[in-house]
Amino acid sequence: MRNRGELEVEDLLKIVLVLVVVWLALEIVGEIVGTLAAIAGPIVGLLIAAIIVLWLLDRI
Repeated sequence: MRNRGELEVEDLLKIVLVLVVVWLALEIVGEIVGTLAAIAGPIVGLLIAAIIVLWLLDRI
């Protein structure tokens, strides 16, 4: 019969700490991507509108 409790408490705490750090990093990256998307959305819309206007005026 094998012992199921061979993992020490310190090792479990290290695993939990690594998971929390990964979770926080993902949250930060998500916020950065969300901010960039919020900024880039209107800019892309303006670029598309400008291209359509230039096309209608035969500038392209």
